Order: sequence, then structure tokens, then C-alpha cells
Amino acid sequence: MAPARPIHDTRSAILTSGQSIMSRKGFSGVGLNEILSSAGVPKGSFYHFFPSKDAFGEAMLATYFDDYLAEMEQIFGKPGLTAAERLMLYFANWRENQGASDCQGRCLAVKLGAEVADLSEPMRLALKVGTAGIVSRLTAALEVGVADGSLHIEDPAADVAAALYNQWLGASVMAKIVRTHDPFESALQSTRRMLSIPKR
Repeated sequence: MAPARPIHDTRSAILTSGQSIMSRKGFSGVGLNEILSSAGVPKGSFYHFFPSKDAFGEAMLATYFDDYLAEMEQIFGKPGLTAAERLMLYFANWRENQGASDCQGRCLAVKLGAEVADLSEPMRLALKVGTAGIVSRLTAALEVGVADGSLHIEDPAADVAAALYNQWLGASVMAKIVRTHDPFESALQSTRRMLSIPKR
């Protein structure tokens, strides 16, 4: 008889499977059976951790943003780079991840943003908190860049950070529509202009 999976691992497996599947199919288009089958856990396990699909969605988004923000902090903490170089590395990673045909759970905010904001207030709030965390970290990175002289902005860092995030979020949606990387190239050029970073 195989040993029982630890409780934390079971919850994590459900969240990871849901994130991977829903980043491709959306929230409404995925049933619990598909998630649980992918995670390899019985249906009863789901309700042990999550009272409803909406509660699961809220937890999944919170986990997604925790991981995303940790990756941002890793990029913005890379030694030997200017703040401008770190920011451009972040957006290069964005283009690579969001432009992939199979995001493997990395496109969750883009995929679910418009859909779940109208379906569930808890999930909308999880998206709001998560995206605010992204903008906050972009703001801090911009402030470091202004201080080290590697970039120049005309407006307050928080305003520029919000504009950058909105621009790249829009580019991600457009890339799905046109099925090319052209929206990312346009966003990259606009980002360089906004930050006064010369094109190499």
C-alpha cells in the first residue's frame, strides 16, 4: 500500500494542477474532476481544502501571485546589473513566458482577469491585491533606476509603473488575438522610450 500523501502536498498538487489547466482553458471551462484527475487525488480531498470552486480560485490566484512576486524579487535582486537592466530583463522574461503557446500556469492573470472579475468578488479582490503587488515592485525598481541614473522618467514612479503594467497586460491579450509577438515588440519599444533607455 502506497503511503498517504502529506496534507500540504495534496493541497499544493490541486492548486498546481488547477493553475496549469486554467491558464490554458479559463476558469469556467474547467471542471473539478479534470483538476483532481490531473492532480491524482480523490474528489473528497478537494472539499477538505476548499469549500467551493470559487474558494479554490481565490486560493489559486493568491498562490500564483506569491510565486510571481517571488520571481520578480529574484530578478530585481540580481547583482551586477543596473536597475534599468533588471527591468528590461523582467520584461524580456514576460515576453518569453506570455508568448509561449503553453504557458504552464504562467499566464493566469492574463487568462482569468476579465473572466473571473465578473464572476466572483473574492477572486476579483485576489487579482486586485496581486496586481497591486506587481505595480508596487515595479515602482520600487523604477525608483532605484532613477537613483542609480540608469533610467529617466518624467512622471511619478507609481504612475509610470502602472502604465507599464497596463501596457504589457494589454500586449499579452493582443498577442493571443493576433498570434504573433508583434504586440510585445511594440510594448518593448514603448517601454524603452518611457524609461529613456536607448535601444541596443
